[in-house]
Parts: sequence; structure tokens; C-alpha cells
Amino acid sequence: MPQPSSGADGFSVFGLDNKRAVTFFWVLLVGLTLLRLALAARLGVTPDEAYYWLWSQHLQSGYLDHPPMVALWIRLGTMLFGNGPLGIRFLGPVSALLGSLALYRAGRDLLGSPAAGYRAALLLNSTLMLGLGAATATPDTPLVFFLALVLWSLGRLIRTGQPIWWLAIGVFLGLAFDSKYTAVLPGLGCGLWALATPSIRRHWGWILGGILSGLLTIAPVLLWNAAHHWASFAKQGGRAGDWHPLRALNFLAELAGGQIGLATPIIFILFCLGLVWCLRRAGDDSVARLLACLCVVPVAVFVQHAFGGRVQANWPVVLYPAASLAAAATGRRIGLACALGLILTGLVTIQGIFSPLRLSAHHDVIARQTADWSGLTHRLREALPDDVSLVAGDYALATIIAYHDPAHALFSYDKRWAYLGRALQHPERAMLVLRDTEQPDLPASWLGAQDQRRFCRMLRNAPMVCYKLIPLTLPADMQMYRLP
Repeated sequence: MPQPSSGADGFSVFGLDNKRAVTFFWVLLVGLTLLRLALAARLGVTPDEAYYWLWSQHLQSGYLDHPPMVALWIRLGTMLFGNGPLGIRFLGPVSALLGSLALYRAGRDLLGSPAAGYRAALLLNSTLMLGLGAATATPDTPLVFFLALVLWSLGRLIRTGQPIWWLAIGVFLGLAFDSKYTAVLPGLGCGLWALATPSIRRHWGWILGGILSGLLTIAPVLLWNAAHHWASFAKQGGRAGDWHPLRALNFLAELAGGQIGLATPIIFILFCLGLVWCLRRAGDDSVARLLACLCVVPVAVFVQHAFGGRVQANWPVVLYPAASLAAAATGRRIGLACALGLILTGLVTIQGIFSPLRLSAHHDVIARQTADWSGLTHRLREALPDDVSLVAGDYALATIIAYHDPAHALFSYDKRWAYLGRALQHPERAMLVLRDTEQPDLPASWLGAQDQRRFCRMLRNAPMVCYKLIPLTLPADMQMYRLP
């Protein structure tokens, strides 16, 4: 691949000379890591994070919703810093730092210039996806980290010509799969590239070795699924058969809008231009072909999915590392794009840590996810008589209450707890908690008269989201799953 032009040789992203620019990059990266750690420690735990934290208290090789990597990362972080927000999220900012180093090295090897590696890493760090996502505990964080290592290994393969790197590629793709099932998409892209590139196809023995190393890495997840009737694969893959073409335009617009927001607008445009640039050169250039395959396969799958259902905004992050390299390969100026992305990330981070803007509950998205869960839990427990158990049907509400009050039993009838090995018990007296705008999904004969009190999560002394209690009269044979 020809070296990128315009700013690649001198890395003139912000008009700095080469040495000063490199120093600026590393200072910026360390500063971003410290800022993410501060945000991770400051924000309250979200319901999804509490759900993954509960997984980490019961480690196993698979779960209904996702593979186990996020639970393992939380367990390692909480062993170091306890069960607070920093412990739960600690490995996110650290992995973003190490993954940026891996992406820099991938760019250096694949694009033939250290400056291209810096550009790719800077682009990825300037997205809201990594800027904010790295400060939270979700399956996307380890996914992006291991995909950066996949790209680094591919760069080593091409730079050194040593096919033994296929073994590392297989392992890192396997670890990405152990983080989130969407890692199969760049894996398919990598396989497509190998089949379409004669010089790589000659490594077929080592490629088979890489496939074997990947299968060994994902074997625990496969065995867990086999032992649980392939429940996790069925849950995640069951959406593929949906077909609602009349709503496709709306879903495609949501998909594009979500990526414009997560990548930030100018970086999203650079990603698209980078993909087009690689596609135009894919016939003659193996590196351009590689980056095109790694991006096109996920894009095609998500567009196809949009004809049947909504594509969640975070799903396409699986192609962000490769898209960053593709954008860096074009040699286009990235200073304005990165500055805008970093400013947006910084503003959201400052709002999350210090809340300088007194936003309403409707507009403060961060507060709606994180604020006053402990206060709500305390108020609910105070309202319950000692001999009455609390029941929550919604898994997210159940886990956030269990996280903030692990000393008291909480019950749920969501079947997902069976996959976590939670014990079945019959609470003698119980009250159901749910949002005040929701209707219970239990038989009417089980429900008593609704408690007239409202229990609200508060934001700056104003109600944000409110909940209600409904007495339950449970049949003698009705058992529920006990948490935590």
C-alpha cells in the first residue's frame, strides 16, 4: 500500500512538527486515560453494569446474553479496587490505552508509516464510542481491545511475512468472540481476505492452525452453550430471521444517525471515505483489500438486519478499529475531526463528573442511567415490612437493587436467572416493584391493591423516574429466583 499523503510523513495533525506531535499524542492519550478513570470512578453504576457485576460474582464460561469476558474483566477490577464503580470499570480505560498502542503498531505495519498508526489511534480515541465507552463496563470494551490486537497481529503477518502470526490472529479473534458474538463478523472478513489474496492463501496450513487456535479459545463458550441447549446463540441469532422491509428506511436512518453520533460527525465521514478508498484499491492492494473486508462484512450484515429490525447503535463498533485504519490510509487531514470529537467527549465527561449544567431529568441522559439508585433502594426497603420480600420482574431493575443492597434477598421471575444458577424459593409474602407507568405481566388474581406511595429516584431534589409497589399473593407452587 502506498504511504498516505498529506500529513502522514510529518504527522502534522495540529500543525506540529514530527517530534512535538508524537509527544503531544502520548501526553493526550495518557490524559484521556486519566480522564476516563475519573469518569469511571465518579459515575454511579448503571443497571446493565450491575447485571454484569452479578455475573462476575458467579463466574462461568457463558451467560444467556453474552460471552463471559466482561464478567472476567469486572472480577479482576473488583479484586483490585472493590465493588465500587472504579473497580467495575477499571480495565476499560486501561484497555483503551493498551489497545491504542496496538492500533498504532498495526497502522505502522499495515500502512507503512508510524504517522499513519498515530493517526488511526487518534481517530479511534476521538470517537464518543471509545471516549465514553471505555469508561463503562460493557462487552464492547474488551471487544474493541482484542480487535486492536487482531489488527496488530495482521500487521505483523504482512510486515514480517511469517505465517506463524496466524496462530496469534486466531487467539485474539477467539478472545474477541469471548467478549461479544459480533466478533465473528471481522473473523469472516479476515477469512474472505485470505481466500481472495493468493500470497496469503499459500499459508493454508498456518491458517488452519489459526482456526484451530481460535476454536480452542472459544471452546469454553461453545461447551457452555451446548450444555444449555444453545440458549445464548439462539437469543442473539434469533433476530436474524426477522423481516419488516416497510420499516427498513426508518431502521437504516436510525443506524446511520447512531453512528454519526457515536463516531462524531466528521469522523463518521472520514470512516466512510476510508472504506470507499479501500474498496477502490482492493483489487491491486492486499492491505486495502484486508481493511475493506474487515469493514464490508459487518456493514453488510447490519444493513441486512435493518430490513428486519432495529440495529442497536453500539453494534457497529466492531468495525471501528479497522475503519480508523482505513480513514488514516487516505491521508486526509484529521485535525478538525479529532478536535471536534475530543471536545464533544470532553464536554460530556465534564458534565458526567461535575454536572455544571443543571439539565432536567429528561435531557440528562447520564443521570437517568446512573443517579440515585442507592436512594431508591433505601426508600423501597424502608417501606417494606420485615416479613415481606421484594420482587422485581425486570432484570435490570432487579440487579441494580441487588447491587446496592446485597444483604437482603430479592426475587425475580425472569427465566434468565436459571442460566446463572440462582436458587428457586417461594417467598411467603411479597410486593412487586415496577415503574409507575408499567403494567404488571403477572396474572391479575395474584395482584393486590396498588400501594398509593410513589418511590422516585431524585435528581437535584426533583423526581426523575418513579416506581410503585403492588402486593402479591403467590400460588403455593410458584417459585422465584433469589438474588443476589
